[in-house]
Amino acid sequence: MFSVKRFLPRVKKYLRENLGAPFVIGFQVLLLVAAGLLVAGTSALADEVAVYAYYLLVIGVVLQLASFIRNRGEDSEQ
Repeated sequence: MFSVKRFLPRVKKYLRENLGAPFVIGFQVLLLVAAGLLVAGTSALADEVAVYAYYLLVIGVVLQLASFIRNRGEDSEQ
């Protein structure tokens, strides 16, 4: 059974351990927005939104790498 009380703390813990996750999620959202704008015929705006999406992706990947390196040391101690 799905329980919000158990789900939200797990999400918060995941986001604390994976610093880049919000940026990667933001990338995905902006990329979908860019695709919608492209379908709507506003390709100039879609291109601009896609550029910001890729900035978010780069930031997210760098932060995920930092999280991986930080957590790798903690895993070896356990």
